[in-house]
Amino acid sequence: MNVQPAPAPLLIACALGIEHLALRSGDRGGAGGPVTFVRTGMGPRAAQRSLTRYLARPALTGAAVVATGFCAGLAPGMHPGDLVVAEETRDPHGTVPCAGTELLVKELARLLPGRTVHTGPLTGSDHVVRGPERSALRATGAIAVDMESAATLLSAVTAGERPVAAVRVVVDAPEHELVRIGTIRGGISAFRVLRSVLPAYFEWHRSLLLPRR
Repeated sequence: MNVQPAPAPLLIACALGIEHLALRSGDRGGAGGPVTFVRTGMGPRAAQRSLTRYLARPALTGAAVVATGFCAGLAPGMHPGDLVVAEETRDPHGTVPCAGTELLVKELARLLPGRTVHTGPLTGSDHVVRGPERSALRATGAIAVDMESAATLLSAVTAGERPVAAVRVVVDAPEHELVRIGTIRGGISAFRVLRSVLPAYFEWHRSLLLPRR
């Protein structure tokens, strides 16, 4: 009798409690395998420690990893609630290419018609980026910045070969800076978008499980 291998697991990582709440309250049906939600804590060091610890578990061997949550947009014309699908993540410690970017863009556009989906490099920072610093980061070619995605994906691929992706929701942008998430319309809009993204992650994960021809 042939025994089918267990489906590869999926790990979805975010930093903040409000991000975790949005994801856990979203539509969790249709997963292609076991799904683990991880709240890493804020900042690259916390993300690195958390991912390294989780991916050492035998149940998560070879797990695909998605880094998600909110981000700051760098490009003019971005608005709160826009989506960013990273082609790569980068920080001073390294650059990690992302898998399945085109599929994620397609699925997010289907799930959230009318929302703009941006693609490009997602850069990491060890602090909240404000004001003129946005322009300096934009000059490097990055389209958005957050504090955890780059560290999350670098830790994931360091722990072993696996597909990785990063999808972020713009919570503020050059013309729409906010101070506190959840108290301004842009923060509420971003929260609602983040609640809606899980089916796209599950479809991305399922596509990785299909036999290659």
